[in-house]
Amino acid sequence: MFITFEGIEGSGKSTQIGLLKDFLEKGGHTVLTLREPGGTSLGEGVRSMLLTVRDEEICPEAELFLYEACRAQLVLNVIRPALDKGVIVLCDRFTDSTLAYQGYGRGLGLEDICRMNSSATGGLCPDITFLLDIEAGAGLARAWSRLHAEQGVKEDRFEREEMRFHEKVRRGFLEIAESEERIEVIQGGGEIRSIHKDICAIIKRLSL
Repeated sequence: MFITFEGIEGSGKSTQIGLLKDFLEKGGHTVLTLREPGGTSLGEGVRSMLLTVRDEEICPEAELFLYEACRAQLVLNVIRPALDKGVIVLCDRFTDSTLAYQGYGRGLGLEDICRMNSSATGGLCPDITFLLDIEAGAGLARAWSRLHAEQGVKEDRFEREEMRFHEKVRRGFLEIAESEERIEVIQGGGEIRSIHKDICAIIKRLSL
């Protein structure tokens, strides 16, 4: 099974992925956790390019192409082989993030992005997606709090975007969720264990 987690900055995806991994492994499943961009040597290299604040701005089109290149490599070399072996794959971001960030956030054409997503994934779609929804201001406050708590960690390009950008991305995620039955919207502003319990309840309904 292929399970993805989506949400704006500071929505708590990484925390919930870690908790779900532990839950599934205790149930006897083999689990692989991944992140986008990343998961391959190419992906991790491009991740640094995409998230590092630089003097030269990355134009929206170049940003989109870089994400799709990482995704194609990840699906072909890691995700599909793992799924073929019966591994449960948990991924921090996937195609919905591209629609939300580069489509709703940057203003690129949604239909064009959908076509590129399909090409990069070979038609692979998550079995279920958890969208951790949180107000943009609260999410960014969490992200900035993490930066202050972790020495040597610097804010990335997206965390430096204006609040209006993050509000558009959040609205995009919610609109995508309305049109996709596989997406479960979870209120991400609650207590961590309560959110985890809600996610596990949904997973149990899938007979995992």
